[in-house]
Amino acid sequence: EATINSGAYERAIREAFQDLKSHQPVEVFSRACPLFVPLVEEGETESQVARLMAEQYLGSLRQQRIDTLVLGCTHYPLLKTVIAETMGDGVTLIDSAEAVAEETAELLEQTGQLVENLNTDNPPQQSRFYVTDAAARFHRIAERILGAPLEHLEAVEVWGHDKL
Repeated sequence: EATINSGAYERAIREAFQDLKSHQPVEVFSRACPLFVPLVEEGETESQVARLMAEQYLGSLRQQRIDTLVLGCTHYPLLKTVIAETMGDGVTLIDSAEAVAEETAELLEQTGQLVENLNTDNPPQQSRFYVTDAAARFHRIAERILGAPLEHLEAVEVWGHDKL
């Protein structure tokens, strides 16, 4: 809900269309889907409950005949199958998690921290995960998503927003 209320995606979409000097009108519809997050965190990504919530949240967008849907939370791509089924064939889904991953890779490359060309002769260091809250829940969800045990997970405290 905070993301929707911020208007960040709507502003970014409108700016992108202006930058393209597109003469096509752009209509942006926003919809908060707060129950999607706990569904994902409980592993209910393709359940009947997930389908019912998708219909409840997205049915009106389908009726608006939108052509593109931005999955505006990193949890939502895990519901991509159910969302795609709900929206139908004519709707393109934009995965915000992929965009975050691309931006992260670019930042790592710019700072010289990107590891490339991994192979078995030169295995990477173990993955390390740091969380500021709900470490046990993160652990359970991350192992489900990654399909492998987490080697290192640590809860940390963050003091002051200027350090983030």
